[in-house]
Amino acid sequence: MCANCIACDEKPMPPRVVIVGLASCFGCQLQITNVESHLLEVLGQIDLTYWQLASSEPMPDDFDVAIIEGAVTTEESEALVRELRSKAKAVVAIGACANTAGIPGMAAADYRSRPTEVYASVPEACGSMIAPRSVPSVIDVEYRVPCCPIDPFEFIETLTRALYGSNATQSTRTMCGDCKRNETGCFYGEGTMCLGLVTLAGCGARCVNLGRPCNGCRGISPDANLESARESVERYGVSVEAFDKALEMFNQTNPHR
Repeated sequence: MCANCIACDEKPMPPRVVIVGLASCFGCQLQITNVESHLLEVLGQIDLTYWQLASSEPMPDDFDVAIIEGAVTTEESEALVRELRSKAKAVVAIGACANTAGIPGMAAADYRSRPTEVYASVPEACGSMIAPRSVPSVIDVEYRVPCCPIDPFEFIETLTRALYGSNATQSTRTMCGDCKRNETGCFYGEGTMCLGLVTLAGCGARCVNLGRPCNGCRGISPDANLESARESVERYGVSVEAFDKALEMFNQTNPHR
């Protein structure tokens, strides 16, 4: 048996995996189904004992890997992720909502007043609300798949690492390096704000390649120098206040902000 390899445990059954959705649009779970050419191969390596999006069956008591999409927004969901952590050998947080609280995190400030903007009285189905927060801010997480939505192939790579272990170093570079490698022009030269200069790289700068500024959905790189970035933004004539406001979309509860 190799070290840190869940799939190689000496037992006559494949690794048991559960996929759980919290506060999110479930788009990241849908992305998993978009890898038709590889999905059956992936599913053949695991025992998918519970997938909230695909089944109404109750979650089993025993499993090896827990995959979590969505932000923690209620006491019930906080208790659930703690339960998942206590049972799983590895936890994988997928998508911006799970990793940095994402869009739900935008409601973290004055969160108790938010439901009254929609409902006359808060429905019981909302549960006991807490300020939206990321999964890693509640429990320890071994693996993360960022972006909104996730890249399904990055998900497969990460799941493989969760199952078989890996000593690969995870890059913390920012997006600007990818743009230079892609020989993509910089939006700041046009006086247009782009969050790529502080955002964690890894998506290949797809939005920028399509002519759209980065909106920071992969989260802020731990290596990002925000003060220097603000100075650069101001130097190009772009509003620093607007830059900070834009960071809130996917990084409201990100400790690196």
